[in-house]
Amino acid sequence: MSEPLSLEVASNQRRITAFMIDDIVISMFFIIIFYDQFSSVFSNITVVDEAALQSINAFIAQNVLVVFLIKLIYHTLFVWQNGMTLGKYVMKIKVIDLQTGQTPDLQKALLRGSVRIASEVLFYIGFIMAFFMPMKQTLHDKLSGCVVVDA
Repeated sequence: MSEPLSLEVASNQRRITAFMIDDIVISMFFIIIFYDQFSSVFSNITVVDEAALQSINAFIAQNVLVVFLIKLIYHTLFVWQNGMTLGKYVMKIKVIDLQTGQTPDLQKALLRGSVRIASEVLFYIGFIMAFFMPMKQTLHDKLSGCVVVDA
C-alpha cells in the first residue's frame, strides 16, 4: 500500500508573486519579438488621437494569436519539463500532478496552460477560485488535476 501524498500547498501570496514574475518575463519576450513593430507603431504617434488608437488596435489584432501562443508555450513547456516556470522557480513553488505527485505530463501541462489563458481572458475568474478552494487550486489546476506546492 502506498503512502498518502504529503503536500505543503503553496500560498496565494507566493503564487501571485510568481505570476507577476512570469508576466514580466513574457513581456520581455514580447518586447524582443515585436521590437521593430513596436518602434514603427509608436514612432508615428505624437498625439493620442483616433488614428493613434486605430494603429495600436491594428497592432494588437495582428498579433493577439502570437501573444497567446507564446504564453501557452511558456507555461506548458516549463510546467511539463520541471513543474516550474521561472516565476515559480524564484518563489520555490512547483506544479505537481495530484494523482502521481510528479511533474505533470505534456497533456496535463497543455490543458493547464490552455485553461490558464482562457481564465486570463475571462477577467481572471479561474484564478479567483484559488482564494476559496481548500488546496488553493485555480480553475486550470482543478481541470488538469494539478496543484501548486512548495518546492
